[in-house]
Amino acid sequence: MMNSPADGAHSDRPPTSADLIVEGLLAHGVDTVFGLPGVQTYELFDSFARAGDALRVIGARHEQAVGYMAFGYAQATGRTGVYTVVPGPGVLNSSAALLTAFGASAPVLCLTSEVPLAFLGRGLGHLHEMPDQLATLKTLTKWSVMVEHPALIPNALGAAIHHAHTGRPQPVSLVVPWDCLGLRSPATPIAPRPHARPPISSEAVAQAAEMLAGAQHPMIMVGGGARHAANEVRALAEHLQAPVVPFRGGRGVVRDDHPLGFTCASGFEFWSQTDVVIGVGSRMELAWFRWPDRPAGQRTILLDIDPRQATRLDADVAVIGDVVDSVAALTEALAADGAPRADRSSDYSGVKKRVAEQINDIGPEMEYLAAIRQVLPRDGLFVEEICQVGFASYYGFEVYSPRTFITAGYQGTLGFGYPTALGVKAAHPDRQVVSIAGDGGFMFAVQEIATAVQYGLNVVAVVFDNGSFGNVELDQQRLFDGRTIGTRLANPNFARLAEEFGALGITAHTPAELRNALDKAFSAERPAVIHVPCELGKGESPWKYLRPAGRTP
Repeated sequence: MMNSPADGAHSDRPPTSADLIVEGLLAHGVDTVFGLPGVQTYELFDSFARAGDALRVIGARHEQAVGYMAFGYAQATGRTGVYTVVPGPGVLNSSAALLTAFGASAPVLCLTSEVPLAFLGRGLGHLHEMPDQLATLKTLTKWSVMVEHPALIPNALGAAIHHAHTGRPQPVSLVVPWDCLGLRSPATPIAPRPHARPPISSEAVAQAAEMLAGAQHPMIMVGGGARHAANEVRALAEHLQAPVVPFRGGRGVVRDDHPLGFTCASGFEFWSQTDVVIGVGSRMELAWFRWPDRPAGQRTILLDIDPRQATRLDADVAVIGDVVDSVAALTEALAADGAPRADRSSDYSGVKKRVAEQINDIGPEMEYLAAIRQVLPRDGLFVEEICQVGFASYYGFEVYSPRTFITAGYQGTLGFGYPTALGVKAAHPDRQVVSIAGDGGFMFAVQEIATAVQYGLNVVAVVFDNGSFGNVELDQQRLFDGRTIGTRLANPNFARLAEEFGALGITAHTPAELRNALDKAFSAERPAVIHVPCELGKGESPWKYLRPAGRTP
């Protein structure tokens, strides 16, 4: 029989469902839960309280924020990011974060409740009732289940975390009805399940090696699925002397200051001559969507944990399995057939330098990004946002290691950045975290400055204020004869607003002032907001290098 770790005088009583959830989380190495309590989850929060220092619980001012905080925690660590909200409106408020986690392949666990069993499915309008909450959750997650008895909790929780991490990491959910959370029953503990690594097909590896043996200009595209395989990817790239090109999630797999580390802007310069493209843990969005004029006869090798990707991307050769294993096997097969290729560093360095100068034509965004990079330590974490500076950061901000450039992936979720950064800081309290945002996106979660102050989450938020939803306004001007609608914004003074919340507020008007403000903010060791008033559209659009239609290398 399992007893609650903090059941005190009642240790002779069987645990509740809520107790078993807490014990299961601790058994699986979870140390932090982000949550916003409500009547349907009172039992769970009481179990959190009785667990004491064994489990840190961080609240927020909005359910969407706790979902994003769990997402940031998972993105920055690769571990399970856990959050809990009430059913119905709470789940729906956090659904954007679940969708973001699904798109960015982040192992997030949503814990929620349901109406009492006697009312389930009857449509009587019980508090927070949805027509079919579990069905809704299943459209946003990799795996979701509802559990109606305490004895089933250990296995269900273990299965949820196992699914979150097995194969392609993605979000999961565990639902326990209101009147079941407090039920007591003996239960058999379930040890964490090992994440089995599927065997690699030696035949597929041999086919990939044979294809590469005849390739003159291979390119490696890396995504978020390659973040744990940085050493293996670098070894493969160095053997082939192939440029390694990320888009968002793969940034830092090979650091930008490595001779073979490229961005989507500099990597495009080699696209027209690429005869074999190797996708490693990547959706290869550059190849099928963003880069025009795919070279005739180009072939694709895919190394991925998700077998569905081979069909989606129409790969010529697919090696399915953990990319640590598949990339290492491919490098070994290539080494067995021949020596590493001649060093191409000098060829590549000139291109990288030329593109680094060329992208300055987009205007002050590059100067502001350079200012942040100059002050942020190499191991600091940078959380982008859907804004002009955020778009430019995909290629204009140097990244030196995996999981230090945090992104919403293909969902492009406006407003995700600041609450996500709070989760990143909760995961790495001893490292500097910078969150950038436009004024529009930052206001989605501005109330979470209070959360940062309350819990000592010393994120430095840089808010670029051009008084508009800038990307939309520029698009409207370009596409509709200069007409704009719904894009202009009336904003507070963000620095003064931060001070009202108890954070440090600073205003910076130039890149040099931003550097000084960042130095001051990092030294203050408290949450900070740096307000950067700026003009919109002073240079070329960042999209010139994100989807270079009509450009030729």
